Formats: sequence, C-alpha cells, structure tokens
Amino acid sequence: MRSHLLNDTTAEQYRRSVTEGIERVATKLATTKRPFTGVTVDSLAPVIDAIDLDKPLHDTAAVLDELEDVYLRDAVYFHHPRYLAHLNCPVVIPAVLGEAVLSAVNSSLDTWDQSAGGTLIERKLIDWTTARIGLGPAADGVFTSGGSQSNLQALLLAREEAKTDSLAKLRIFASEVSHFSVKKSAKLLGLSADAVVSIPVDHDKRMQTVALARELERCAEAGLVPMAVVATAGTTDFGSIDPLPEIAELCGQYETWMHVDAAYGCGLLASVKYRDRVDGIERADSVTVDYHKSFFQPVSSSAVLVRDAATLRHATYHAEYLNPRRMVTERIPNQVDKSLQTTRRFDALKLWMTLRVMGADGIGQLFDEVVDLAAEGWKLLAADPRFDVVVEPSLSTLVFRYIPAAVTDPAEIDRANLYARKALFASGDAVVAGTKVAGRHYLKFTLLNPETTTADIAAVLDLIAGHAEQYLGESLDRAC
Repeated sequence: MRSHLLNDTTAEQYRRSVTEGIERVATKLATTKRPFTGVTVDSLAPVIDAIDLDKPLHDTAAVLDELEDVYLRDAVYFHHPRYLAHLNCPVVIPAVLGEAVLSAVNSSLDTWDQSAGGTLIERKLIDWTTARIGLGPAADGVFTSGGSQSNLQALLLAREEAKTDSLAKLRIFASEVSHFSVKKSAKLLGLSADAVVSIPVDHDKRMQTVALARELERCAEAGLVPMAVVATAGTTDFGSIDPLPEIAELCGQYETWMHVDAAYGCGLLASVKYRDRVDGIERADSVTVDYHKSFFQPVSSSAVLVRDAATLRHATYHAEYLNPRRMVTERIPNQVDKSLQTTRRFDALKLWMTLRVMGADGIGQLFDEVVDLAAEGWKLLAADPRFDVVVEPSLSTLVFRYIPAAVTDPAEIDRANLYARKALFASGDAVVAGTKVAGRHYLKFTLLNPETTTADIAAVLDLIAGHAEQYLGESLDRAC
C-alpha cells in the first residue's frame, strides 16, 4: 500500500494518475451539452448505495469508470451557460492549477513551520484586498472557509469590542434580506433570540437608513447596546447593495461596529466599470469577501478583513505544541493566531495564481460582463408581458415570476412557477433558483457566467413559460 503514498518514489505514478483524471474531466467539460442530466435521488442513490467501500477496485482506471456513473455524468456543471441558479461561478484555469498544486503539497496554513511561503502569500493577498477596499495601513485579515464563517468571525470581534459585559443587551442590525448567517452567528455567539433587529428595505431591496436610525435610537433609549450593523453589498436574493456611506455615518454616530457582507459584491473591488457601487465600504470595521463567488475561484476561497489588526486578538489562543506565546515576540507569523480554524488549506494560492496570470483587471472585466448581462436580462423581462420582474439589478441577479394572462389566483400562479422550476431542473435543459417575495414564489437567475448570452436568457424564459403553461393546462383539465 505504500505505493499509493505521494513522495519521491511515486512521482511518476502521481503524474499518470492525475493526468488520467484530468483527461476524464476535460472530456466531460468538452462534451457536456446541458448543465444537468435530470437524474433523480431515487435513481442515483441505489447506485451509490450498492458500492461496497470495503472492496476496493485496486485500479485507477476502474475507479474513474465508476466515478463516471456515480458523479461525473450527473454532476451539476456550473460552467454551462444555462446554469443560472445559485451563487456558483465558473472557475478560471489558473485557479484550478493552483488547486492541483495546493492539494499535492498539502500545506497547512495554521503555522509558519507548516507553510512558510504559503503564509506570506496569504498575507500578501490579505494586504492586497484590504488595499482594494481602502481599510487603511492597520488593516489585516485571514482566509476562511466561506462567507458564513467570515460573518461569524466578524460578529465575534464586534461582540468582544462592544462596550458591555451583558450579552442580553447586545443588538445586531441587518436588513430583512440579509444573509441567514447573521442570525445563525448571533445564536452561535450566545446572543438572545431577539438580538438581530431586522431593518426594512426599500423598493430596490436596500436597507432603509431612516428605519435604521430609528431602531438605533430606540436601542439607545432602552439601555441596549448596538453591537453591530451588518450592511450587505450584494444580497443573496436580489444582489442589492445597501447605502454604505449613510450606514457608515450612523455607525459613527452610535459608536457601532460596521460590518459589510460583500461575499457576493466583492467582485466590484476588481471591477473596471462599477467600483463606485461599493463606495463607503472603506469605512467598515470588517468586511466579508467570497472570492469563490465573484472572483471565479473554486470553492473554497473567502476571507474576513478588519480595519484594525488588533481586533483579531479576540480569535487568538496559544498552545505550547503549536503556537506558543513566545513566537509573537520572535516575530514568527502564525496565521492560526487570527483564525477560527486550526488546520487550514492553502486556498489563497488559487487567487495568487489567478492574479499572477490574469491580473485584477482580467477578473474585473469578467465580472463586469455578467453585471452588463443582468442589465440586458432585466430589459428582456421588463418588456415581456409573461413575467413580473422585481428590481433592476445592481449586480447580476434577476428575480421574476411568470404571470399567465388568464389566471388571477396568486396561489395557482405560485404553483405554476414552482412546477416550472422543478420541470426545468428535471429536464436538465437549464437550472434556475427560486425564492419568496412578499410570501409569493418567484424564480431567480444568478448570472455569473460571462459565456451566458441574452439568447440563453430568452431561451430559458421560453422554457419556463412553456412548463408553466403546461402545468396550468393540466390543472384546468383536472378541474374539468
């Protein structure tokens, strides 16, 4: 079994095995005609359940053949231009190369003696990102597993910086369309059930700052402590961007930590055309970025950034076997001193490779393309009497609903939209997401693929309308 260990004696076997795997994936990418096959749980689960993991195949080619049946054939392929569902981006080749390198070397980014150059590369990328945001010379941060972890760590720091010892008094303010991880983080941080105050949004799904000011004042009058305001730069459902400068003013007035969840909208930091849409982000105390959303990176690649590096001390613990306190005075850079994680992948390498090959403008141009595409898609929807579109996009998300001419019952329209989404997914022709707006079912395009065209959008809208009409026709037949 030692022949399977990656080392100096098995380097050639490693080259052959990985090359064979890459060939299989490359062939799949080149020949995939739909984003999904439409496979069902009931048909795929028995195939996987029948595999006896205690009986290995002892042959890489045979395992890859099996993998074709249990994964590759039926995977949901985000690179396909008609995958329009969630915040999953197609990935750039330099990042995939970085993934291959980091997996083989397998550095752990918790301590210098496990990563050396990896530590310095991650730190360089943190400095690059904080400079793009404009957080100032004292800024710092660390890579994380994703936006939820970044939001959790940011709110942990805000809790520790709050001017009270009573957790029951702490309040977090976030818009009603903010990410669910805000409420989840509050619970994990031991805050009360009513700790998160939901702020209403305007017609464009942006936080209403007048309402925020009113709630901050109520908080102060009640003797409660405003722990943090979470502004969102790219909400999951609408891609809306909260009014960051106005929120920053209120945070300054009430001495409240300002966190910006830019997990989605961080692509604007590299934008050639639309950087001004996140003006005000430079005034944040902390920022979440997900490179694996709008920097075209493989999962996972995320970071939490802070204005004041000293606040990261709230995540610091010293263990004699890992990062003893003396290492601080010896100026040994251990990233575990900043992180909620201990063992941690060298995910920063993917972004490093991307920037060194493509440059920031290259990333920004790709993101600008999908922002422009969403604007064109909104025009299509706004001009199509079959659909109701919710808001004009700030980023690359479109939320809409099929509205049949002959049906007025909102519940029946709900069912038609739900059916259309499920039928489209089952066909494998396209993948779209869904959400609720004012209690009603809507559909959602999250456009992150520059290869998607307005013709693709128009074709998928026709498919959605066709499935909805089929449902309504069958429903009418049943009623008769």
